[in-house]
Amino acid sequence: MVAFLFLLCCGFPAVAQQRKLQNKPFIDTRVLHYGFFIGVHDQGLSIENNGYIDPATGQQWFAENDRSNYGIEVGVLAELKLTNHIALRVSPSLFFGSKHLKFIENGSGITETQDMKSTYIALPVGIKLSAPRWNNYRPYVTAGLSGVYDLTTSNQTLLRANPFEIRLDLGLGCDFYLPFFKLIPELRFSLGLTDVLDHKRKDMTNSNTDIIYTQSVSKATSNMVSLILYFE
Repeated sequence: MVAFLFLLCCGFPAVAQQRKLQNKPFIDTRVLHYGFFIGVHDQGLSIENNGYIDPATGQQWFAENDRSNYGIEVGVLAELKLTNHIALRVSPSLFFGSKHLKFIENGSGITETQDMKSTYIALPVGIKLSAPRWNNYRPYVTAGLSGVYDLTTSNQTLLRANPFEIRLDLGLGCDFYLPFFKLIPELRFSLGLTDVLDHKRKDMTNSNTDIIYTQSVSKATSNMVSLILYFE
């Protein structure tokens, strides 16, 4: 319903406009489309603290993702036309970024920090729902799922993430038909559907004082907002 309203609203301004010369008028008749993309993103980690108190020291730690964390992403795009308005999208991607975490000890105010660097390989698969083309633009919305694998979890310290997770991707954008190629800006929201925190740290034992940070967190899920430019 939301996608339908979005596309309907985008179509109303076109009624009052005059038609112009169309660039690449037959590009949307192709069954398969290929391209590449670059983008920037802000990735974060939603943390649920459980208030755990260390029986040996009496310490109680709370964690938070305390600032924005910007990174870059690159990838390729393959799009299969299903109908005139619906397409299947696959866009293998590579993400570079980090999440800055802050830990605060309740009572003393002592703080610790962790820069959780991440290098993700992702395979997003989704559906693209497009409005009718008008002149040289065509708005759309997307929805899908991504399988994501983090190559750098073994280097993480106070908290460690599991390498694999599933994310829900929702996006909106617009196809711009230029004389020699199609430029597609898109705003995408990605929400982690699985707990990424490694609760069973094989590299730590209860005698390691750093285990308190993992014990203090019940759940951690990822989130990301991306601004992407596709070139097709």
